[in-house]
Amino acid sequence: MKKLLSLMMALLLVLGAALPLALAEEEKVLNFFSWATYIDDDTVARFTEETGIKVNYATFASNEEMLLKMSGPGNEYDVILASDYAINTLRKDGRLQQLDKELLPNYQNLDPAFLNQYYDENNEYTVPYTAGTPLIVVNPALTDVEIDGYEDLWNPELKDNLVIIDDARVMIGIVLKTLGFPFNSTDDEQLQQAKEKLFELRPNVRAFNYDTPHNDMISGEVAVGFMFTPFVLLAMDANPELQVVYPKEGMGFGIDSLVIPADAPHPGNAHILLNYLLDSQVAGNTAGMQYYLSPVATAYEFIPEYLRDNPAIRIPAEILGETDFVVDVGEYESVYQEIWAEFKLQ
Repeated sequence: MKKLLSLMMALLLVLGAALPLALAEEEKVLNFFSWATYIDDDTVARFTEETGIKVNYATFASNEEMLLKMSGPGNEYDVILASDYAINTLRKDGRLQQLDKELLPNYQNLDPAFLNQYYDENNEYTVPYTAGTPLIVVNPALTDVEIDGYEDLWNPELKDNLVIIDDARVMIGIVLKTLGFPFNSTDDEQLQQAKEKLFELRPNVRAFNYDTPHNDMISGEVAVGFMFTPFVLLAMDANPELQVVYPKEGMGFGIDSLVIPADAPHPGNAHILLNYLLDSQVAGNTAGMQYYLSPVATAYEFIPEYLRDNPAIRIPAEILGETDFVVDVGEYESVYQEIWAEFKLQ
């Protein structure tokens, strides 16, 4: 009898210890980490209404800030939405968990063109969310300069008439392209040549603007801009006469993806959210709200009609060609950043 009672007490202790964990796993909460407003409030509200899962939204200002946060202990996030090269860093550091595709029936909605990328060759960790390419946009009412590529941005006639992305990797990448070098070069001589040529662009740059470059185009402050997809679209909304240029040297490309951290406290809820965002109608709404290309192939009919065939989004495959991603360049990251900082101070 004493042995039986001892066994029963031990069993109760085990069950008691396991109960809080079970309850925690069943908790209808999800902790999301990304840039501000990258999932619109209406989508979050509908998700919570349909699933009962409350979304706690925490924000970062840059991929680098996110990586710094994730390098420390005690991370509580269930889903992270970030750029391809940052996702690749998390993956290489073993900070992501593999997706359970059985919990993602909407995964089949994805366009295969966005899968098997360098940061997730076997599609084990990521769900593509948005995609886009930086583009040149021109106001023909303010300049007669013919522009068909990056090289034309150096035209002396564009002095003090250019807004560009305040981004070392993208901007130095396009300079490397004009020289015939790789977008992510780690060759010292190539980077030195790129630095010298970049500095020659400085007289033409009126504004460095990462977050609102479209405003410089809309106001007429500048005639030419180089900016990310959503800002091109915002500028064209305000001025339909603006023209999109597909750079002849080739284009950069970026995919922002959803991932689940290895130590996510609510991985089940995370899968529910990822599957929800892969729904055709939800993804179409995302494209309409974020002004980015949707990796969900079945979303097209749900994207607002005026955006579906906009040249900033529907870039013909033969023009897009082989695109360049920003990739991890290791210790050379500091070289890029130092070049850029010096350029801005000129």
